[in-house]
Amino acid sequence: MKSTDAIGLWARRWCFDTTRRSFSDYPTLLDEDVDLPGLEASLDEIGEFQRRLWANREKALLIIVQGPDTSGKDSLIRTLATYTDPAGFHAWSFGRPEGAEIRHDFLWRVSRLLPGLGEMVAFNRSHHEAAIAERVWPVHAPESYNWANRFRSIREFERHLTEEGTTLIKIWLNLSEDEHRRRLLKRLDKPRKRWKFDESDIDGWEKRGQYEAFAEEAVAATHTDDAPWYIVPGDRKPHARAIVAAILAEKLKQMAPHYPQEHAGVLEAYRRLLAGSGSD
Repeated sequence: MKSTDAIGLWARRWCFDTTRRSFSDYPTLLDEDVDLPGLEASLDEIGEFQRRLWANREKALLIIVQGPDTSGKDSLIRTLATYTDPAGFHAWSFGRPEGAEIRHDFLWRVSRLLPGLGEMVAFNRSHHEAAIAERVWPVHAPESYNWANRFRSIREFERHLTEEGTTLIKIWLNLSEDEHRRRLLKRLDKPRKRWKFDESDIDGWEKRGQYEAFAEEAVAATHTDDAPWYIVPGDRKPHARAIVAAILAEKLKQMAPHYPQEHAGVLEAYRRLLAGSGSD
């Protein structure tokens, strides 16, 4: 197991605390005196060190973003990707399982989309929905589920990933009930957002407490030193973006501090070749 010392100082501030298992124990808004890192500076660092990660092709990074509807998962991932190299960054979104996804084990649909060495991948929702949303909206016969087995499978799956060179950053966007209500109303009022609204949002709102209780249990059961959860205040999107961007920048700098060592002989051969290719 990795020591918690591997978690940077800024990231540690938002790391899940096993003695505080309820999301109500964590803020949804920041105190006025909290000094946030500059978002633009963090995005610049993400862009630079993600390119180093891609150049080295030795490690992989998986960012998991979870939270209730309207918590800002899409916009957070778009922001994190601002200066990334698209050759080495991909984002995937997971809804309710259907078709082949239901006929396979619950990890099948995410396994195919994991980052390769050098890649950074973001999941908007993830395999964790199989231990949260499926408890509220099952896709199999309710009596067929064994939730303790699913929690164990997730821990073992994520431990395997870390042992094979993938770093995980798991974010829970902590949204208050009042802000959740305000954002749902905003979807109704703005045509640009209205298309996102459907019947599942109504059911999701009515079962918000149930979903959150299951999420609390799942986070506590799948938080490990190897794959920790970060509980990020979600009521103000700019604040959430600044916090997560700083966590991500810090982690990338640990993973790929340098570009690969250049090959002096190859560089010299290029210089000779180009020098001899000048116009007469």
